[in-house]
Amino acid sequence: MATRKMATALGEVAFDYGAQYFTARDPHFRHLVDKWHALNIVEPWPLVAADAWVGRPGMNAIVQHMAAAHTVSWGHRVTGMIRYDRLWRLMSEAGAMGPFDSVILAIPAEQAATILAIHDFSMARIALMARSQPCWTSMFVFDRLLQELPSIFRTSGDIAWAARNSAKPGRSGPETWVLQANASWSDARTDLARDDIGTALHAALSDTTGCVIPEPIAAMSHLWRYALSAGTGDGALWKPELGLGVCGDWLLGPRVECAWLSGKCLAESIARDT
Repeated sequence: MATRKMATALGEVAFDYGAQYFTARDPHFRHLVDKWHALNIVEPWPLVAADAWVGRPGMNAIVQHMAAAHTVSWGHRVTGMIRYDRLWRLMSEAGAMGPFDSVILAIPAEQAATILAIHDFSMARIALMARSQPCWTSMFVFDRLLQELPSIFRTSGDIAWAARNSAKPGRSGPETWVLQANASWSDARTDLARDDIGTALHAALSDTTGCVIPEPIAAMSHLWRYALSAGTGDGALWKPELGLGVCGDWLLGPRVECAWLSGKCLAESIARDT
């Protein structure tokens, strides 16, 4: 649930360049979304579906709201973990952090497997069986409204999703678009430069719509290397004797709601054992 800002000749613009929207079908999650809605953090996006929601003013607004209630340390790349005297220490490029009673890995399966293999192979085996698909995402800013295009379309040629980001509820500013390539197209081009990806997806937008798309005044691309997972069906993983847990959408399915449900499942397991 990521939002990125970009400086342009028309001013600063923001893009939702990860999850484009989310659904709320589980009753517990719907109850939470209703609270967010009352706080003006989310808004329905009926153009996509009756149960589609977006964060406001960006998808990361939800993450920021949830993080505000906790002490969060950002910008650390954890490279490993050490367990000593029934406590955990995290190893990062900035040095060791901790000690901690418990550790939860809320990261893609491929990254979790590398860490889990050292501490618990039964959980690592589940992570190794999950396979994520990549997704190239390009963001474009135009100096005029592309009136000839609908605000969203999906699964068309090389493009899995395209949306007028500036037309989402609670957004404003110049004409902005987010294009996300399908998994097979992205997988074949994971090593390409970002500028080349932007050029290719800009051309794909013209080919898909049959319209002459003007050159953007600003553009950038991002590779989500671990974007989509079918889900293993495990819900969450928890080893109370280690104080080690794992949650994430890859344990249930490729939706924001699944990530939340996985976290809830893990939280309930931890609460039972503490």
